[in-house]
Amino acid sequence: MSIIVSKFGGTSLANSKQFLRVKDIVLNDEDRRYIVASAPGKSDSEDTKVTDLLYLSYDLAKHKIAFSDTLEKVFNKYEEIVNGCGLNLDLTKHFEKIKLELEEGKDRDYIASRGEYLNALILSELLGYEFIDAKDLIFFNNNGNFDEKKSYDAIYEMSKKHKKAVIPGFYGSMPNKEVKTFSRGGGDLTGSIISRGVKTSLYENWTDISGFMSADPRIIKNPKKIEVITYKELRELSYAGASVLHEEAILPVTAAGIPIEIKNTFKPEEKGTIIVPDTDKKGPSEITGVSGKKHFSVINIEKIQMNKDKSFHRKLMSVLEVNGIVLEHMPSSIDSLSLIVADKYLTGKMDTIETELKSFCNPDKVAFKSGIALITVVGRGMKNSIGTSAKLFTALAASKINVRMIVQGASEINIIVGVEEKDYERAIESIYDAFMK
Repeated sequence: MSIIVSKFGGTSLANSKQFLRVKDIVLNDEDRRYIVASAPGKSDSEDTKVTDLLYLSYDLAKHKIAFSDTLEKVFNKYEEIVNGCGLNLDLTKHFEKIKLELEEGKDRDYIASRGEYLNALILSELLGYEFIDAKDLIFFNNNGNFDEKKSYDAIYEMSKKHKKAVIPGFYGSMPNKEVKTFSRGGGDLTGSIISRGVKTSLYENWTDISGFMSADPRIIKNPKKIEVITYKELRELSYAGASVLHEEAILPVTAAGIPIEIKNTFKPEEKGTIIVPDTDKKGPSEITGVSGKKHFSVINIEKIQMNKDKSFHRKLMSVLEVNGIVLEHMPSSIDSLSLIVADKYLTGKMDTIETELKSFCNPDKVAFKSGIALITVVGRGMKNSIGTSAKLFTALAASKINVRMIVQGASEINIIVGVEEKDYERAIESIYDAFMK
């Protein structure tokens, strides 16, 4: 019997109706043996995510403000799930413990993790699977970094003892046994880690969409679904702004060559998107998808004979490092270069950075340009297709969109263009129409 690890997101486990739907999905395939559960998400637009309520409860308790009403909303959510699923499961002791720990000042990560913990408890009862606490499987070292060897050893040992289990997503434990969470969306990463640890044949990620779209549906009406995408393409699109998986979620499975399938809990019969290590299968177009993000600035630096100053780039990077600035891209020419930086890193620092660049790097000119959006066009088919760049820039020119910068990765599976933010949506539409329609 092969092994499938299935991770269900917050919308998939938002209420009792969804739990029963997930039960049908899991029990429909005997190979779905390890299930990773998120905390309840929103049942509708008026609802609030349980994790957000737990964070709010923590903040209120920390400031000695009454939090009981907020926490009661959390408990009511779980009571609805338990009763709606017809389970004989009493969570009272868990509720009392969470309330007591809030009153005693338990740390923020622990309180936030209780959303996944309780959901996994309920789901294990509903499925008849073992409940395994993530704190006993996923470990961090004293620096707060994921401890690969200890975690994978523990997960593999667990898989030998328990043939079926439900595991909470989003958190693990520090060497002192205290709970530590991943960043928001870390349930995807938990699923990926469990997949590698149990040596699964497939990692399913169940969400509320039927796969990975080739463009943002908020910009492109009914964009085409991507049927097959490689790890590299997914990383490029996710980093560029596409939001289906946590941006680090594929790293553990990448190392093991485990495929991921994005599936829709609401429409389980629909074919999803399969994410594979590599493939020779060509898509319907030269490109696989287009994605992007706004709110970038460009720091343009000019210096005659820059290439002869051997210490120039070192000093330049030192200025960025000292100011805590993450560099996005750095296109250059013989006497100039541009630093592409997210606006959030420059807030309140522009004067300081300009002064330090002039002092340490001695440039001829430093200029800032804000209001830039980056659009990334990704596709494994681009590498061997003649005329892809021409097609891209012809589409932008036809829409009278000025390209402020161009970057192409060494892998030749992506082209990044910088445009004015006001042109962002039109640029996405123009590129999509040129390649995908």
